[in-house]
Amino acid sequence: MQQLNASRRGLLFGAAAVSAGAFLTGCTSNESSDDEKPAANDQPAADDKPGKAVTIGYAGPQADHGWLNAINDNAKKRAEKYSDVTLEVTEGSNDTAAQIGQIETLINKKVDVLVVLPADGKALTQVGLKAMRAGIPVVNLDRIFNSPQAYRCWIGGDNYGMGLNAAHYIGEKLKDKPDAKVIELAGLDNLELTQQRTQGFDDGLKNYPNIKKVARQAAEFTVESGQAKMAQLLQAQSQFDALWNHDDDQGVGALRAIEQAGRDDFLMVGGAGALSAFQAIKADSGVLKATVLYPPTMAASAIDLARALGQGKGIGGLAEFEIPSTVTCYSAVVDKENVDQYMSTGFK
Repeated sequence: MQQLNASRRGLLFGAAAVSAGAFLTGCTSNESSDDEKPAANDQPAADDKPGKAVTIGYAGPQADHGWLNAINDNAKKRAEKYSDVTLEVTEGSNDTAAQIGQIETLINKKVDVLVVLPADGKALTQVGLKAMRAGIPVVNLDRIFNSPQAYRCWIGGDNYGMGLNAAHYIGEKLKDKPDAKVIELAGLDNLELTQQRTQGFDDGLKNYPNIKKVARQAAEFTVESGQAKMAQLLQAQSQFDALWNHDDDQGVGALRAIEQAGRDDFLMVGGAGALSAFQAIKADSGVLKATVLYPPTMAASAIDLARALGQGKGIGGLAEFEIPSTVTCYSAVVDKENVDQYMSTGFK
């Protein structure tokens, strides 16, 4: 048992061995050739040859939102592609105490690796530390723990980059229009991720002095809130040129409000990467022209990372023997030109 714990601790602090396949391409790059499409759920990673058996404990969120459901789905489907992976899945929970208890159960089962999307990163930091001290490497998914000692690797989205890339897309479309006006339909304002998306958007707009943000309204990441808050924006703003909506789920409601108001005099950019958004972009029959990704495929990549950790591997294409400590997924802009490439990753 001492030898087993020692080998696990070696993985935590860098004693990894040979390189695995380049399974993070779809998570870190917006460039791909015709033969290199972003990874979909039904595509195993490049290093899909069976190796050492690995048991991965997965503690994810309650699927009360389209993106969160897609996170859980991506993790489960990815694990199914590997004959050498056993996935121990807890019941999704947004209750901090319940999730701590679930993770402690996985620790007691002595799983090889943990993948955790915490309901609250700060509140779950101690249980992450407990797993690491027990010699179980933790892949921290998206919502980050307070201490880097609580995880071996973090993988997540780029909220600031979402706003930045949304601003750049809109800016390029409106750069030749004098006195252009944009509005913003944000998410929950008490969440840091919402603040980061807005900051990125504002910083990006600074590159286009002809564009001014004239209104901002916070919604709640739901269809109902998106419809209600968008209706308020439309009533208050009789004329504007572009809208950035932080979330494709609430965007469904926003599009309903836009249709009910009979407005088609502006372009809209969404956020996250819902299938309905991709379909609307492809149809090109309404105001929605693009969406900025916050890819739920990061959960599939988290399983790849956990498997590599459990097998003592690194990532192909990198000189280092170890996997990185941080992987930030790129917030690609999906529009009519490249939507077919991303269609298989869209979530419902």
